[in-house]
Amino acid sequence: MYQNRQITPVLQQAMASFPAVLLTGPRQSGKTTLLRHEAGADAAYVTFDDPLERDFATTDPEGFLNRFAGMPVILDEIQYVAGLLSYIKMRIDHDPTHCGQWLLTGSQQFGLMRDVSESLAGRVAILQLPPFSQTECARDNLAQVLWNGSYPIPALFPDRRDLWMSSYIATYLERDVRQIRNIPDLGAFNQFLSIMAARHSQVFNQAEISRDLGITLPTVKSWVSVLEASYIAYLLQPWFRNYGKRITKTPKCYFLDTGLANILTRQPDAQSAIAGPLGGPLLEGWVISEAAKVFMSLGRKPDIYYWRSHEGLEVDLLIVIKGKLHPVEIKLSATPTVGHTAPLARFIELAGVEASGNGTLVCQTNSPRTLPGGHMALPWREFTAWLTEQLR
Repeated sequence: MYQNRQITPVLQQAMASFPAVLLTGPRQSGKTTLLRHEAGADAAYVTFDDPLERDFATTDPEGFLNRFAGMPVILDEIQYVAGLLSYIKMRIDHDPTHCGQWLLTGSQQFGLMRDVSESLAGRVAILQLPPFSQTECARDNLAQVLWNGSYPIPALFPDRRDLWMSSYIATYLERDVRQIRNIPDLGAFNQFLSIMAARHSQVFNQAEISRDLGITLPTVKSWVSVLEASYIAYLLQPWFRNYGKRITKTPKCYFLDTGLANILTRQPDAQSAIAGPLGGPLLEGWVISEAAKVFMSLGRKPDIYYWRSHEGLEVDLLIVIKGKLHPVEIKLSATPTVGHTAPLARFIELAGVEASGNGTLVCQTNSPRTLPGGHMALPWREFTAWLTEQLR
């Protein structure tokens, strides 16, 4: 069953404009499915998860590429054979008008981006495909949305959720972690993964994590970069502008998928998760993740932040929309009140002309409505579509 993806128009434009397209994102987010659907039946396909193909491309790159003369080819998990990129560059330079021939996927961010930038600068369009957004896989039960997460298999087939999640984590530890960093003690890294999940939606306190795990601060910094590189975690940066008060300058850390956060914190079931102490953070993380997905689907880098003063004033999410800062508060409540919008009003007052005229409260209200002060209470299930419209 093929599921339409929001990024498709941007991908089609990239394939018509660039000789190479790189689609990055976490494993199992649907990158290969999307490219095979858009490239059509005539496109060749190779995955470098296959050690034989990986060895062929490494030892005889010219012979490997000769197999695809004149035809589009999907090269899956290109990070395994980064040396092949320079040979693809030579092929592109020989025929720069053949757009959409080289379709690459990768499930790591930083090292792969560096290799691609060095080898294919000006020749490749780089896009990101996260797991499903609410627009792509609309669901109405918030507890189940947070419980199952947004990866295609558990989102579409909830009965497979538990086995898929545990297998995903095991595969991630054994394969991606070892490739990104040479981490000899995967048991310690697994503990780190669980501790980070327990701190989902919190300010990233390296000193606390270092003390709790008995590892050095440089190790904490290195390991969180592994989570970022493999699209497991997202560090939401603070907005640094000082509107008359000292502000926090430490990022907040979110798991991009709430299903993974649930399984790593050993939540017993969907209702217990949303009703327990992690319920509010799970919804907050889901909204942050959806905001990032909207930007990615438009081919843009997420322009999102949070804001907190040392005096305790905080706005959960700031989104740059058409040059203005739009503040968003996120509450699990189904009954929006004026008190919920107080941080929005205060931030807009402090930010002045840099802020939009009103803010948004994302909550479990049944339908959108305007609150006193002009702020909008928005149902959680409508946030993704609303933001997409705002950014177009």
